[in-house]
Amino acid sequence: MSDALSAKSKLIILCGCAIALLAFGPRSAMGFFQQPILDSTGWGSATFGLAIAIQNLAWGVGQPIFGALADRYGAYKSLASGGLIYALGLYLMGTADAPIWLHIGGGVLVGLGVAAGSFGIILSVFARNVPAEKRSLVFGMGTAAGSAGMFLFSPLSVKLISEYGWSSSLLIMSALMLVIPLLAIPLRGNAESATVAVENMNQTIADALREAMGHKSYLLLISGFFVCGFQVAFITAHFPKYIADLGLDIDLAGFSVAGWALALIGLFNIFGSLASGILGQKYSKPMMLSYLYLGRSIAVTAFLLLPQTPTSIIIFSIVMGVLWLSTVAPTNALVAVMFGTRHLGMLGGIVFFSHQIGSFLGVYFGGYLRDVYGSYDVVWWLGVALGIAAAFIHWPIQEKAVVRPTTA
Repeated sequence: MSDALSAKSKLIILCGCAIALLAFGPRSAMGFFQQPILDSTGWGSATFGLAIAIQNLAWGVGQPIFGALADRYGAYKSLASGGLIYALGLYLMGTADAPIWLHIGGGVLVGLGVAAGSFGIILSVFARNVPAEKRSLVFGMGTAAGSAGMFLFSPLSVKLISEYGWSSSLLIMSALMLVIPLLAIPLRGNAESATVAVENMNQTIADALREAMGHKSYLLLISGFFVCGFQVAFITAHFPKYIADLGLDIDLAGFSVAGWALALIGLFNIFGSLASGILGQKYSKPMMLSYLYLGRSIAVTAFLLLPQTPTSIIIFSIVMGVLWLSTVAPTNALVAVMFGTRHLGMLGGIVFFSHQIGSFLGVYFGGYLRDVYGSYDVVWWLGVALGIAAAFIHWPIQEKAVVRPTTA
């Protein structure tokens, strides 16, 4: 079979990347809404932090469920419902007049919307419609598209909030999510309609779970991805507030330092994600992941120990951008290598559930400990320690297919 991409595969990749951009954009800009919401309502950082923590947890819980449904019934239904749920969540968040609506809208519904319409579902469709030789590359493209969403929605959020206020800004973003069901049409179909061979088609969900949970490398991958969630979710939700606490959220070339920071993380993550996808085709994915987590810890340590200025924030954002979601492509590619693509949506979703448990803890304890100690320093250093631990966790992972008994 030729490894050239068909017109159908190219359309799937294009629309999948567009969905990733839209789905990842608003949730990556949540940090910009914290201060305006707190100023308007009088709620504390812990209240906002809990909403975003619930969002990350709901995303994690929903990912394997929607992944399994997409594997069985087709990706379109999951992606389309995700866009609608996402839109409703942003609407309720934008009209929240009590913490409960912030937690339900911005927490539960936005989290479930992202779970149904984001990376896990999209990458599983990519995997079943491109040759294995190009799988890591297109995973990097999908991740880079999500990064582009972060890059675009960071300045967009700041501009919308300044022009229309936080509530109207969320309602505008809610309307944008209604485009996702239209973009999802080319991604309809499940494993049975794949354009490339799908391994172990007759394997049941129960057998797939039993096989995966008895696989040492898979369990290590689950453990390591927890750290990714802790680190990136904490920065996404709390970095603008951290910069404000330092008194450094000043105007810089017509844009706030915090706005530049998250926009640059998104911009350079595009390059980092693409590079990760390319390198994952040539080099050991477990070793790549070890170096990526170690690199994050080194970057944060240097940022905390060196004098903190607008310039150091910009440099740190660029470095973290390169390392930001560069873990997603090799992590999902390893799941595909180990078990094939038949149940990739579900098995990749389980790995991502661990990521979102880490996200929940990073976001919630970021707000809670900041309220208790008046500083984010404890959470920063905890992230450094976890990054070093993750580097060691990924080291022994074996990049090879699980051995299955042959049928006579």
